[in-house]
Amino acid sequence: EHAPWALLDFGLRCIIAPSFADIFSNNCFQNGLLPVALPEGDVKAIIAKAQNVPSYKVFVDLKEQHVYDENGGIDLHFEIEPFRRHCLLNGLDDIGLTLEHEEKIAVFEQHRSVHGGVLTKR
Repeated sequence: EHAPWALLDFGLRCIIAPSFADIFSNNCFQNGLLPVALPEGDVKAIIAKAQNVPSYKVFVDLKEQHVYDENGGIDLHFEIEPFRRHCLLNGLDDIGLTLEHEEKIAVFEQHRSVHGGVLTKR
């Protein structure tokens, strides 16, 4: 996970490329970094514009799954698994996902402690 950590430490929240290795992509999602895969020609067009126009900006809208620029030269849709999108939009990691079920977990733990289970209520 060191690569996504380094990118996050550098201030990046999204990476756009033609493809990503599975392990890198998974590590990005686990750490709140959005990897956006776009066709190679579109990635090259974004790079060319960024190199030729110093103030060029590309915007990534995760909610709408949309990559675009200010002048309409780039206007692209990208795919993301609904679960991954939900986690990123809500800032959820594995612990956060577990805590979404905190009430059910508390009821389960209480039931187990009352019925002689291994877990006890503290």
